[in-house]
Amino acid sequence: MVLTQLTISSADIQYCVMAAPFGRLGISTEMVEGSLMLSGINYLPFESSLKPPKNDLAKEVIRQCNAYLNNPSHHFDLPLKPVGTFHQQKVWGSILEIPLGLTRTYGELAYLIRSGPRAVGTACGANPYPLIVPCHRVVSAQGIGGFMKENSPGFYRQIKIWLLKHEGIL
Repeated sequence: MVLTQLTISSADIQYCVMAAPFGRLGISTEMVEGSLMLSGINYLPFESSLKPPKNDLAKEVIRQCNAYLNNPSHHFDLPLKPVGTFHQQKVWGSILEIPLGLTRTYGELAYLIRSGPRAVGTACGANPYPLIVPCHRVVSAQGIGGFMKENSPGFYRQIKIWLLKHEGIL
């Protein structure tokens, strides 16, 4: 599946912020060719202000995120904005095949899709839909690895640890 870049006006984009056990989730929705779609989820620190949803899709995203945060076996069913290069989409598709409770290393995923571990890591870092495309299930051969382009034990890495524990992996 090859996705193309679409021209979107800022008036079509809606943003809300919900509470999560590890901080906040910023949720972006936007109109894409007449259809409302999820365009991104961002991990935010606890200090970020909550902002209520302004459309039904954002409310549904919040409902489904809360369902996952209460039960990691929740299956997401949301309209996602088409984004990413062919390679990124290939990586994200492979990540979606990692079963709940399991992980794959960057190298294992790279081998499966005939890529390199660094390229897989770069695609994971560019994932616009964390939680939905569970890139936290992709780990280093020597440990949990980085997360969201961060290799230090900081904010995003702590979220990865929380998510892996939530799914019974750690």
